[in-house]
Amino acid sequence: MELIDRQRYIEVITKWLGKSLAIVLTGQRRVGKSCILRLLCDKLSREGNVIFIDKEQRQFDSIRTYLDLNEYIDAQWVEGKHNYIMIDEVQDIAEFERTLRSFYNEPNTDVIVTGSNAKMLSSELATLIGGRYVEIYVQPLSFTEFLQYHKLDINHPDALNYYIEYGGMPGLVQVGLDRENAYKYLASIYDTTLLKDVVMRNQIRNADFLTKLVQYMADNEGKLISASNISKYMRSIGETISPAVIINYQKMLTECYLLHKVSRYDIHGKRLFESNEKFYFEDQGIRNVIAGGRRDQDIEKVIEGVIYQHLIRMGYDVHVGQLQAGEVDFVCSKPTGERIYVQASYIIADETTREREFGTLRKINDNYPKYVISITPLVSRNDDNGITHLNLRRFLIEGL
Repeated sequence: MELIDRQRYIEVITKWLGKSLAIVLTGQRRVGKSCILRLLCDKLSREGNVIFIDKEQRQFDSIRTYLDLNEYIDAQWVEGKHNYIMIDEVQDIAEFERTLRSFYNEPNTDVIVTGSNAKMLSSELATLIGGRYVEIYVQPLSFTEFLQYHKLDINHPDALNYYIEYGGMPGLVQVGLDRENAYKYLASIYDTTLLKDVVMRNQIRNADFLTKLVQYMADNEGKLISASNISKYMRSIGETISPAVIINYQKMLTECYLLHKVSRYDIHGKRLFESNEKFYFEDQGIRNVIAGGRRDQDIEKVIEGVIYQHLIRMGYDVHVGQLQAGEVDFVCSKPTGERIYVQASYIIADETTREREFGTLRKINDNYPKYVISITPLVSRNDDNGITHLNLRRFLIEGL
């Protein structure tokens, strides 16, 4: 299989080599971390000794604990060379963090690992090596990467529709953009993620409820929801689940990067609320498979999800904006102090829609940039009394 060259990630990883830090690639299963690691392996094998372990290959089944891992690395180690230790899906090795602690600070050694569960950073890995690692978050393909790898012209009339429908999972390049085949492939990723990264890892017994919960989250992507309301809904369909259990399950789904939780931010009070969040899927194609139906029935929430993921890709920390007069889809900030406000819309075809989308932004009394992003025909980049109306395709290609 031809490897997809995602050069921007290779460049970021290369920047951190040789700094006595463990490098951890995180992201949803099948998002392309393994390909990035193999491309890096090809590059670094010309410079030193690469010790490569892929826990999804049966030849490495015997490496089950950190002791097995230590033994394998010792056997492959070459004195006098720079050793690059690369481990794909490292969370499948019990107490792997002990090995990382042993090797990441060795002279002439770099440790690069991938993982599909955020918990390994927040607890397992961070506990033993503290701040001695750097996390590089790998997302599905951007729209420009999608065009490149599917060999679609930038002006292809259906390119944006394909991206909205099927998302950016790299493996679609081999499967193709036929709806039946694409959906089967995306469903297999979802099933594997749910089984390996949620059910098995957390020893969940009520997997049937978990499936219903994910279905609910797909149906309500981009809506403010609470665990209490979900609990009430579940009771209405015969499932008695407490809000505490629902919160715990949601946490597991975000830890495996299937979902992103987005908290509300009080724009005037400048504080975060602790309840009623929004959730967005890591990949809209997987979300669409779970939700079913046609995109003309839920296009606004899908567009909102696509915009959210691209804002994250651009390096923004994203929250839902709360005003007394209404809600702003996204309040986006960076550590530098940069801030923008973004409203996501489908088509602004009448004054009622225009007032809803632009009017809320006008109620924000500061001078930070404000944007409305839509696929309104004939709109590329227009100014509306200080608010920029930006076409979705242009935003995905050129940014803001």
